[in-house]
Amino acid sequence: MKRKIVKTADGSTTIHLEEWDEHYHSVHGAIQEAYHVFIKNGLDLVGEDRASVLEIGFGTGLNAFITYIEASGRGGKLEYTGVEAYPVSAEELEQLNYVRELGAETQTAVFEKMHRVPWGGFHEIAEGFSLRKRQQTFAEIDDQNDFDLIYFDAFGPRVQPELWTEEIFAKMYDALKQGGVLVTYSAKGSVRRAMQAVGFEVERLPGPPGKREMLRARKL
Repeated sequence: MKRKIVKTADGSTTIHLEEWDEHYHSVHGAIQEAYHVFIKNGLDLVGEDRASVLEIGFGTGLNAFITYIEASGRGGKLEYTGVEAYPVSAEELEQLNYVRELGAETQTAVFEKMHRVPWGGFHEIAEGFSLRKRQQTFAEIDDQNDFDLIYFDAFGPRVQPELWTEEIFAKMYDALKQGGVLVTYSAKGSVRRAMQAVGFEVERLPGPPGKREMLRARKL
C-alpha cells in the first residue's frame, strides 16, 4: 500500500495511506489530537506513582513519545506497551518532525531509542519509563488485568471495521485492571455499542480539533 508523509494543520507530520485515504493521525493536527485524546482524557486520570499503558497501534511512536514527555515531569514509573502489526520504516521515521514540533530537541535520543530497541520485552528508555513493543495483530492480544490505561488508536472503522468489534473490545476489557480506562478518538455509534456490550461504561467527551466527540470507556 502506497504511503506518503504529509503535514497536518498544527504543523506536525503524519503518514497517509493513499489506497484507503486514511491517515495515522488527524489531519487537523497530529500533536493536538494526541494531547487531547490520550493525555488530557487518558493519562491525566492515572495515578502518578506507577502506571501501565497499552497502545493499540504504536505506529509512528508519537503517542508514546508525548506520554514519555508528560510522565517524565511527574515522577513515578510508567510501563508502556505498544502493539503494532506493521512497523513504520526507518525511512519514514526520518521524515517525521515530532521532536522539533514538540520543542523536545533535548529528547531526540529518547525518540530514536523508542524505535531502535528490539521488539519483545521491556526496555528502559529513560529513568522511570520502560517500553515494550509487540509486533502482533490486535486479535492476538490476550493480556489479563495488566493495564491501567489503553490508548485505542487503530485505523478507523471506515477502513478496518474488524478492529472495532465486540470481539476486540472484549480483549481490551480483559486487558484492563478493574477501574481501568480506554480512550479513543472515535465516537461512532457502533463503536460505543460494541464497548457497552462487553461491559464497559462509556461516555462521550468533546473531541479534538476537527471532531465533535470522542469516547472514554471504563472497566467497573
